[in-house]
This record gives sequence, C-alpha cells and structure tokens, in this order.
Amino acid sequence: MSVEANKEIVAASAEGRDVDVEADPKLEVSEEAKAHRAKVEKSLKRKLDARCSLFVIIYILNYLDRNNISAARLKGLQADLKLSNTDYSTCLSILYVGYILMQVPSNMIVNRISRPSIYIGVAMLLWGMISTLSGVVTSFGGMVATRFCLGFVEAAFLPGALLILSKWYTRRELTLRNAILFGGNLISNAFSSLVAAGVLSNMNGVLGHAAWRWLFYIEGAATMFVAILAMFLLPDLPTNSRGFTEEELQVAQIRLLEDVGEADQDSAEEGVFDGLFMAVKDVKIYLMMLTLTAYVIGLSFNAFFPSLTATLGFGYVPTLLMSAPPWVFSVIVSMLNAWHADRTQEKFWHIVVPILFGLVGFIISMATLQTAARYVALFLQAQSYAGFIVFYSWISSSFPRPPAKRAVALALINAFSQLGNIAGSYVWNMTENGYRKSYGTVTAMFGITIVGCFAFKMILVNLNKKLEAGEKAWESKPDMVNKTRSSDEALAMKKGFRYLV
Repeated sequence: MSVEANKEIVAASAEGRDVDVEADPKLEVSEEAKAHRAKVEKSLKRKLDARCSLFVIIYILNYLDRNNISAARLKGLQADLKLSNTDYSTCLSILYVGYILMQVPSNMIVNRISRPSIYIGVAMLLWGMISTLSGVVTSFGGMVATRFCLGFVEAAFLPGALLILSKWYTRRELTLRNAILFGGNLISNAFSSLVAAGVLSNMNGVLGHAAWRWLFYIEGAATMFVAILAMFLLPDLPTNSRGFTEEELQVAQIRLLEDVGEADQDSAEEGVFDGLFMAVKDVKIYLMMLTLTAYVIGLSFNAFFPSLTATLGFGYVPTLLMSAPPWVFSVIVSMLNAWHADRTQEKFWHIVVPILFGLVGFIISMATLQTAARYVALFLQAQSYAGFIVFYSWISSSFPRPPAKRAVALALINAFSQLGNIAGSYVWNMTENGYRKSYGTVTAMFGITIVGCFAFKMILVNLNKKLEAGEKAWESKPDMVNKTRSSDEALAMKKGFRYLV
C-alpha cells in the first residue's frame, strides 16, 4: 500500500469516516504492497522494541528505589533510625499513599501531552534524587516524608508506561510486551539482592557512612543517570515520535485501527475529564479494582522476600544471594506464560494457573519448617507474578477505546490496588515464627482473586454474546450503525470487535 493510501486511511479514521479498501481502487492492496507493508511493519516493531526496552531498565530502578529499604533493614537501618516494627511497616506503606494520590492525575496528563518521554524522564530524575536523599535520613519522620514523596513521583511511571505501550502495540502483541516490562520488576527482585549483598558487605564505614546509606546513594545516582537517557530514547506517540520514518508512523496508526476498528485517539470534542467520567460509570472497572487489590495483598510477600528467605536460617549475605534465584525463575515463567497468552488470546487461565501454583507454595510454607521445602515454596510463590502481568494486559484489552478512558482505567485500577500494598505491609508479622498466619492471609487473598477473575470473565463472555447478537441484527440494518456512530459498542459491533477472555 502506498504512502498516499496510508495517509487516506489514517485521515479517514481521524475524521470518523469509513474506508472501504476493496471498493476504493486507490486503496487496492497488491501482493507487492502487502510485502512492503510487512517490511515496514517489521522495521517499526524492531525500532519500537529496542526503544521500549528502556522501560525494563527503568522498572528495575523503580523497584530498586522502592524496595531497597527491605535490604537496608537487614544491615542496620531499623536500629540506626530507632524504628519499631510498626514504624518500619509504616515506612513501607506510606509510599503507597503518595503513589495512589498521583496515579490518575498523572495518567490523564500522559494521555494529553505530545511528549510523554520528557514527562516520564523528569519524574524519574526527581524520584532518583529523593531516593538518594533517603540515605541522609536520621529519624522516623524523615524516612516517612521521603518515602511519601518517592511514591508520589514514582506514580508517573507504571501506568504511564502501560498506556504508552497500549498506544503502539496491538492486543495480540501487548501481553508479551507487558511481560517484558514487568520483567524489570521481577529482575529487580533478583538484582536488588545481589547489589545489596555487594554494597552492604563492602561499603560499611566508607567516608563515615553506614553501608545501608550507601545503598540509597548508589541506586539513586544510577536512577538519575538513566532518567537523562530516557528523555531522548523513549518513544512518544505514533503520530509524532522521533526516530521513525513517516511511513512507519502511518503503519503504526493503521495497525491499531485494524486491531480494534477505530483510531486510537480521543475525539476533539472530549474534555479533560471526559475519560474520568466514562471510567467511573463502567462497572467492570470496580470489579477489576477489587480483584487486583486482593491479588496485590497476596503478592505482598515481595516486600518481605529477604526476611522470608532469612527464615531458612542463613546469614544476611547468603540470604540475599538465595533471594535471587526464585525471581530469575519467575521471569522465565512469566515470559513463557505471556507468550502463550498472546498466542492463544486467552486471559483467565493464564492468570489463574500461576496463582494456583503460588497457593501450593503458601501451603508448603505453612505446613513445614524444613529448609529445602520452604526454599522450593519461595520459587512457587515468586512465579505467581506471571498471572499478575497478564492481568494488566487484560485491563488494556477490556477498555480499548477511547484512549482517555483507557488511561484512567489503567491508573484507577492500579492506584486502588496499591491499597493492597498498604495492607500487605502489616500482613507479615515480624515476630511470628514461620509467618504461618501471614501465609494464611495471602492464601485467602489469592482465593478472592480467582473468584474475581471468574466473575470478570463471565461479564466479558456475556458482553461478547451481546456484541455477536447485535452484529447479526445490524447486518440487515446498516443505517443504524451510522445513526449510532458515537457509540463505542456500535462501532465494535460493526468491526467485529470481541473482548478477550
């Protein structure tokens, strides 16, 4: 297809007009044109994958800066700051207060601006600076303040990254790309333990600072360095991103048009808060909010993973080193699970099966104090993140258009789910032998998650039946589609859109 034909399709979609490729001789697609389109699309995805890979590094640093307090606690942070167990849990949970407050406003901003790469880069620069300053804190109040600010600024990243990915990749490609993004989270759990082991073992007393303070200094400085690179390397939008040819950007827009049936852009008549109003009226969002919150509570072992590994009875360096392999295993499982989810276009079982294996891990941890069994259980627990990754792609595919609604849906569901992290900070009883009661709590949360996912699947199955019935009914009355042009459901019916279950 020619550049002119691509322009016609993009322009027609932007204006709300239908383009019939078969009926319009200017848009006829020859085998040569199809081969050229495939070549351009391959070049587009290669460049896009390379640039979006920076999101993985950013996510690694995001979680290093967020969770390094857990490793620092093993080498004197709690004692130096004179924190009680409740104080320490408060330092963990206060981050999510700021994180929740800023998520929806931040994603509304990301959806409206033309250069989200600059926005995310600046936010990253700020949170790197705040993380560095955590190393100079001398009191409980100071740590609470820095942790709150850190969460407030970090809120820009994850929902913003998910939104940007959804603006470039089709539903068939998105789960694997989300898995690669979340791989940064999982890798950080392994990588942070190795970095912490090195810093905490060798930096104590250097320049008169405790080793745990150096952990904040080093990781915060690394974040600020990558933030500068992010401003120049991250992609922006398919309409204006630097580093792509005009034809590649046109193909990027056409791919999303073909995927859902309409252009991935908001109407010119929509106001700043229209996406928010559309989102809060959709009952599916509330079910996903509650389900993901239960899932997050179930995954709260993440923030305490070094402490859970310490129950095996080894010293702090072996403990940190042994914390890494379960997360490496989790990355492998997550990639395979996401790849298969994209290949089959199925969501429910790709979420539930990893949860079931995680439940086995919880039960083993409650049932025995035997070292080998408990270490195997940590592997099973860590791989339960594989379903968490697919859950996020389920959000994007369940609220595809308009982008303003999808932006709020991603942020609102993710923000509300952070209440699970706040609750999870208090789930794990620091004085309890083996954390048996804590494991009982997260087991119940995983059970609630499975029920919520099943209910959501049934809602989507019912909606698909309505879409199919409506599509058949409207085939005999095509004029009704034009009369209801503003209806997303009507357009979905016309284009054959179906929700992924």
